[in-house]
Amino acid sequence: MNIKTLEQAKLRIKELEQEVAALKAENEILRSRNYGGRKKHDETWQAAYNDFVVKYESGRTMMEMVSNGEISRRTAYRYLAYYREMHGGTKIKE
Repeated sequence: MNIKTLEQAKLRIKELEQEVAALKAENEILRSRNYGGRKKHDETWQAAYNDFVVKYESGRTMMEMVSNGEISRRTAYRYLAYYREMHGGTKIKE
């Protein structure tokens, strides 16, 4: 583009500023994406957690569920922490 007047220069500067703003917004979106890690509280997680709650409230201990291979020990304690957060501090049934 061959700029010959001040008005053309101002117009081109405005176009470039808009382009920079759009690129910054796109860059921010790309930076904020999170592809890794544990996905929290999706449908699969909620179904497994609900299964844990049913068993836990029916009297099964966490160690019974872990020793039967239903869930890992870490997952059991993660579910228990979430359960306590939602229902208030209840005793651990080991």
